[in-house]
Amino acid sequence: MDAVFRALADPTRRLILDRLYEHNGQTLGDLCAGTGMSRQAVSKHLALLEAAGLVSTVRRGREKLHHLDPVPIQEIHDRWIGKFEQARVQAITALRTALEE
Repeated sequence: MDAVFRALADPTRRLILDRLYEHNGQTLGDLCAGTGMSRQAVSKHLALLEAAGLVSTVRRGREKLHHLDPVPIQEIHDRWIGKFEQARVQAITALRTALEE
């Protein structure tokens, strides 16, 4: 889970994940377009995202397609965010019940 937090800490990597969310299955060239970054720089970011389990790749002929894997983000939500939301929703429900009585 530490690798996921480290990967998400960088705004460039979050931008790459956002772009994959908008259009999954992009090549390195697709992801470089419009970023002003070199292929090597984007490739390093992708390697870190892949190591964290946030990006997976599939070869299609000579192309390597990058896909967003949302499972690690969902796991963070379930462990660190979801439990706080649950308490808040229960408090709102209790307040509503009390006001209706």
